[in-house]
Amino acid sequence: MSPQPLRLVFAGTPEFSVPCLEACRASGAEVVAVYTQPDRPAGRGRQLAPSPVKQAALAAGIAVEQPESLKPAEVQQRLADYCPDLLVVVAYGLILPRKVLAIPRLGCWNVHASLLPRWRGAAPIQRAILAGDAESGVDLMQMEAGLDTGPVLLERRTPIGRDDTGGSLHDRLSLLGAEVLADGLRRTLAGEALVATPQPEAGVTYAHKLDKAEAKLDFNRPALELERQVRAFDPWPVAEGEIAGEPLRIWAAHAIEADHHAALGSVLGASRDGIDLACGHGALRVTAVQRAGGKRVGAIDYLNPRPELRQRR
Repeated sequence: MSPQPLRLVFAGTPEFSVPCLEACRASGAEVVAVYTQPDRPAGRGRQLAPSPVKQAALAAGIAVEQPESLKPAEVQQRLADYCPDLLVVVAYGLILPRKVLAIPRLGCWNVHASLLPRWRGAAPIQRAILAGDAESGVDLMQMEAGLDTGPVLLERRTPIGRDDTGGSLHDRLSLLGAEVLADGLRRTLAGEALVATPQPEAGVTYAHKLDKAEAKLDFNRPALELERQVRAFDPWPVAEGEIAGEPLRIWAAHAIEADHHAALGSVLGASRDGIDLACGHGALRVTAVQRAGGKRVGAIDYLNPRPELRQRR
């Protein structure tokens, strides 16, 4: 008599979670249900839109549950009725009460986009870039009641390059998350008991949720810090600054060495290579911007209607 397949419930919401859902489906486990956030207003028309995870689940013919909270007893009973052996959580967005954590036979796994205990919390990808971290990664964690405090089962690492943005690192970690989850499922299905390593007590940091107010560039700060801010906030909320008095969204920029005594934020030079803005240390060379109501353009296209900014270096 062949053993019963592993019954798995998946909980996730954004695009980041979709590769992990696909890894679950490809693992040989039986994905009996998907939990995701309720449909939210989106786009200019603010019409209710399903999450990327819901779309993927429906396309695969998997039952979808969208409770507003996991605290009500009837919601917990509904989950228990699926008789899950394992609950996999990837950027779900709802708190799991202790009673939910206790439902699956093997407990709950979480795929988290940082090298724990660094960057527990909501925005680990952007916070790692903002802080100038040399590397990031994904941890497969056994969940417990605390916020991202559980022991780590498996880990994958990746360097953070000077050209990485919040978007590029997000996409890479999403695929690494699916990879580490697939490895964990493969080994569990083969009968291996994964070793849970407690997180170190030293080095705990919290990745607080991003706020649009953080997007404003402060040219008192060193250019390298502003470069990280621009990279971290692409594609959201996008850095904001002024060039010669015009407020703009700053999509791409990099720090350069510049010895100057100019007013902070003033234009030091402008050419097809970019627009150099004076910073507390060095200069920020802006290479892609967006005017209010306009689209993202390169520095040269922005400068064409503003010849007064063009200078020889």
